[in-house]
Order: sequence, then C-alpha cells, then structure tokens
Amino acid sequence: MAAKKKLKASKKKAEKKAKRRVKAGIKASATVKNKTRATAGRAPGATAGKAAGTDPKRVAAILAKLDEAYPEATCELKHENAFQLLVSTILSAQCTDVRVNQVTQELFKKYTTPQAFAYATPAELEQEIRPTGFFRNKTKSVMGTSKEIVEKFSGDVPRTMEEMLTLPGVARKTANVVLGTAYGIASGVVVDTHVIRLSRRLDLTRHEDPKNIEQDLMAIIPKDKWIQFSHQLIWHGRRVCFARKPKCVECNLEKLCYSKDKTV
Repeated sequence: MAAKKKLKASKKKAEKKAKRRVKAGIKASATVKNKTRATAGRAPGATAGKAAGTDPKRVAAILAKLDEAYPEATCELKHENAFQLLVSTILSAQCTDVRVNQVTQELFKKYTTPQAFAYATPAELEQEIRPTGFFRNKTKSVMGTSKEIVEKFSGDVPRTMEEMLTLPGVARKTANVVLGTAYGIASGVVVDTHVIRLSRRLDLTRHEDPKNIEQDLMAIIPKDKWIQFSHQLIWHGRRVCFARKPKCVECNLEKLCYSKDKTV
C-alpha cells in the first residue's frame, strides 16, 4: 500500500511539472509574438521612445540621397519678396501651392504693398481668396498681419522667429518658410503634412505633433541643411512618397527605408 501511494504521489508531481512547463512555454511564445508585433517595421536597436533611424550615418545617407534627387528643391509658392511669400504661405493652409499660385497671380497685381492688404475691403478680399478655402479666417489673418507689419515693423517683414510669431495667423511653420526661403535664415525646420509623413516613415521621429517633430529633426539634421532638407522632403512627398500608394519602385531612398507602408 505504501509503495502504491508513493507511486501515485510521484505521478501527480510529474503531471504538475509537465503542466507548468506547458504554461511557461505558452507565455514565452506570447511574449515573443508581442515583441515581434511591437517592433515590426522598426530598425534593429530601436526603442518605443526613440527612433533608431536617427543614427548619424543613416541620416547622412538620407541627406545625400535627397541632394542627389532634388539638388534644386525650393519653395514652390511664387513670390517676388518676403511679404508676398508670407501672404502666400498663409493662404496655403489646407490648400495646394498650385491653387495658391493661381489666386495670387491676380491678387498681387491688385494689392502691391502691405498697406494695400492692411486696409482692403474685407468682403472683397474674401471673395478674391475664396478658392483657397477657409477664406474668412485667412482674410482676417492676412489683413491683421499686414497691419502689424505696417504699424509695428515699418512695412518690412520681421527677420526673427520671435517677431514673426507676434503676427496674426503666423505659427512656426509659416515663420520658418518665410525666414528660410526669403531671408536664408535657418530658425528651424518647416514641418508640413509631407514632412510629418516622410520623417515618420523614414523613422527620423516617433512623434506626431509638428512641434516635437521639428525638435527631433533639428537635433539630427545639420543646421546648414535645415532649409534645404524641408524643401527636399516636401518635393519627395509630392512626387514620389505619396500618402497612399507611394512609388517605392522609383524612390532612391527605398534601400534606406523600412516603413510598413512600403509597396515593394
């Protein structure tokens, strides 16, 4: 009887050990799967907080490829001076550069100075810029900014980020466009919808909001490249790296890109 009890006890222990091993194996497998999902589309060595694509050698390679593809990239808003560029950039919110250029072709013939915009008839200006969308808000911004420039800056568009941000309707993106393109002043990186999409696809940032994305890009892109880098990324977004169905086959950055959105 004693021998039988010992045998039963040893069998139960063996069964318990076997169950524990099975459970441990299931947990380990689940952990591996979860890690795989979490790191899918991420470069080796990447963490959830910081983009691994920011390795200096990789960033340099991306910049070299952009230089190769878009050596002459520049702002596509047509303008003759800093003030016209400022107005065009305000009008470009939620609107294509092509449409803005169509509107400003006639607009700048009628309103030739900041004074002309500052004291325009709101109802008339609204109708003239209506094709760009959000025309009421844009009219307020354009007229408000023009008045500030006339009354506080002697008719000249400011040359510092701090002063630019005091103008109605002007945030960092608009200020960076004007300072960089009109004056060659690198105060930051222009972050528009294309720059947001491409910088995330290229794993140069993990953020989604423009302010944090700009800070990330400023930290890894050499300052003397800030202006050109923005233009090049915007050009690439408009010509190759579309939001839907990017032309990865035609992309010279394809070998450096491991985005989950890739089509090849």
